[in-house]
Amino acid sequence: MLIETLSVFPEMFEPVMSTSILGRARCAGIFDFRAYDLRDWTHDRHRTVDDAPFGGGQGMLMKAPPIFEAVRSIASEGARPHIVFFTPCGEPFKQDVAERLAGYERLLFVCGRYEGMDERAYELADERLSIGDYVLTGGELAAMVVTDAVVRLLPGALGDELSSVDESFSTAEGGGLLEYAQYTRPAEFEGNEVPPVLLSGDHAKVARWRRRDAIERTCRWRPDLIPAAELTDEERLYAEELLRRYHGDEPIE
Repeated sequence: MLIETLSVFPEMFEPVMSTSILGRARCAGIFDFRAYDLRDWTHDRHRTVDDAPFGGGQGMLMKAPPIFEAVRSIASEGARPHIVFFTPCGEPFKQDVAERLAGYERLLFVCGRYEGMDERAYELADERLSIGDYVLTGGELAAMVVTDAVVRLLPGALGDELSSVDESFSTAEGGGLLEYAQYTRPAEFEGNEVPPVLLSGDHAKVARWRRRDAIERTCRWRPDLIPAAELTDEERLYAEELLRRYHGDEPIE
């Protein structure tokens, strides 16, 4: 997979893309990464990418012409990328979106800055994404978040092919829950002991405990995930009991 970004601060990406799982996956050739400077597609001596908005208002807007020129130029080299813009108007970024994006051979993330972009620039987008209901200074951090979530789903990126299956929010069979609690040595720390079943060596019992714990944690902290989670009839009854225990009759949204 080839992942590319278009930004006015392309230097932000290299420390993240060369570190930890992303760095190892990149070195292994599991994905390639390129960051482009939007200013390379400007034509004035100040390399201007922004201007005041028509109608007045606070701040500056990114101009459409450099974005159009840059995206068209980048896209013309090789297979056409799937083009993603980040905006509050976008689809909320969730695990199922990451799994879908992991299926593309080439992704191009276009990162906004300032007060946003000239609305006409969004005509270039194949899709728009939002990573949350809050304001960031620019789209670079959003692009890093999405890249991290996508790359860890690529074959070989995590080493253990099942590592991403049991994670929180996975859409694999039986998924949609928060991940179960995990422990490591020592078995007792400041009066808190590891659940005995995890020390039993009985893999079937461990699996059953982990499943029930995942349901319990989800009911307690993210009850909104339960309606869409893949649960058996027995698990659904257990979840309903937990929801009543933790949240009473309050509506789950």
